[in-house]
Amino acid sequence: MKQERLLQVIQAAHVTEKSSGLGQLNQLVFKVDKTATKDEIRAAVELLLEVKVIAVNTVTIKGKAKRFGVRMGRRKDFKKAYVSLDKSVDMEALLSEQA
Repeated sequence: MKQERLLQVIQAAHVTEKSSGLGQLNQLVFKVDKTATKDEIRAAVELLLEVKVIAVNTVTIKGKAKRFGVRMGRRKDFKKAYVSLDKSVDMEALLSEQA
C-alpha cells in the first residue's frame, strides 16, 4: 500500500460520548474513506499513531433525511472504523498527545 493512500484513508477522529467510553477498552473510532478496506485502515493507524492494532471493525452509516426549508435533503453516508489497540498501549498518553 502506498503511503499517499494511507494518509487519505483516515479522515477524522469520531468523537462522541460512546467513542470516549471506548477509550477504556483500548479502542479508537475514526471516520474513514468509504472505499477503505480493513487492511488499509490498520496500516494507516499503525503508520500515523505508531501503535499495534489488534482488530478493525467497520460500519457504514447511512445519511439522515433532513429538511432544508421546503425541500427535503439528505446527509452523506460515511464509514466508521472501530480500531482495537494492543493492551500495552497507554491510552491516556496517546490521547493527550493527539490533543
